Amino acid sequence: MTGRPWDQVAAEDLARLRNAHLLRERRIIEPVDATHVRWDGREYINFSSNNYLGLTHHHRLIAATRLATEKYGTGAGAAPLITGYGPAHASAERAIARWKGTQAAVILPSGYQANHAAIQTAAAIGRLGGNGVRFLVDKLAHASLIDAIRGTGEAMRVFPHNHVAKLQRLLEDAPAGQLQVVVTESIFSMDGDAADLPAIAELKQLHNFLLLLDEAHAAGIYGLHGNGLAAEMGVADAVDVTVMTLSKALGGIGGGVCASSVFCDALVNYGRAYLFSTSVPPTVAAAAEAAVAIVQDEPARRHRLRAISRHVRERIGRTKFGIPDGDSPIIPIVLGGERAALDAAQTLGSQGLLVMAVRPPTVARGSSRLRVTLCSEHTDAEVERLLGCVEKLA
Repeated sequence: MTGRPWDQVAAEDLARLRNAHLLRERRIIEPVDATHVRWDGREYINFSSNNYLGLTHHHRLIAATRLATEKYGTGAGAAPLITGYGPAHASAERAIARWKGTQAAVILPSGYQANHAAIQTAAAIGRLGGNGVRFLVDKLAHASLIDAIRGTGEAMRVFPHNHVAKLQRLLEDAPAGQLQVVVTESIFSMDGDAADLPAIAELKQLHNFLLLLDEAHAAGIYGLHGNGLAAEMGVADAVDVTVMTLSKALGGIGGGVCASSVFCDALVNYGRAYLFSTSVPPTVAAAAEAAVAIVQDEPARRHRLRAISRHVRERIGRTKFGIPDGDSPIIPIVLGGERAALDAAQTLGSQGLLVMAVRPPTVARGSSRLRVTLCSEHTDAEVERLLGCVEKLA
């Protein structure tokens, strides 16, 4: 006896998601500039983008993209180990490595793939060592990291969010000779809080492990040169592998893995997410290199971003909405239920503010929220308009 038709199964579950206020649907949103979009014929101030420094519309990125297109064409045409690795890729990787203070870097088509390639490489190294590998992961680590670890089939233990004492106990109980890989974000994508990197760095003085740090939401914002939270905290030397994106503060698309020459060479050989993907277009690499230069040349962008982030957090913190400590531009307004989050997003939308509702499974059930994200290009008036509307919500 055969089962029900696949399309009937899918349609019924999609209906279930809709009734539970959990259905995800794409919408056509047209960018106007770094902080404004047009949707259904109406213009909104965009408080939902990861374009933290407003670089998507920066004239230097646009010029770099145009020049690279004219010189190299629109696509790489092949995987990097075939003919898809060209001068623009090599130049951008050198620039990123210098900026991050590592020996080498590897560019991939997305941050998701960069995390997969980095995890796959760590797993392969653990197997080669003969005693296997175990991944120790912060509970709030990004889905791409969790998916990557599960895909390796290797052991994984999840420790409570920022619970360094629990992480220490897991390290103390590690089987002799087994490679331990500690995985965390520096700035967490949904809560906007920071990892306790100094405490994790101290653990490296007691235990031998590989530290893999996802700096997707910190690169470009933190550090003397915008090179990340680990650099700002003075613990960059404790980080073995850094994963970053080119699609958030850097204003483009793609991801990067920054590490020693040995690890990057291993990734080129063991990272299936890299081996079996077509390279990013040369235009993407050229834009990434230009963005790294802008981050260093124009520090006022990240200074303003952190200043308005502190201001918004302080004001919202006076309301009933609890806001995590810090000054990251990711500000969660937790409302609880899915319907409440959708209604709040609609209320802000009626005021011309685009703030998306985030619901399970992206966040835990019962913690649906508005996820406000700030950009250095938001004007003071726009920020005050947001704050006034959020205070009314409270």
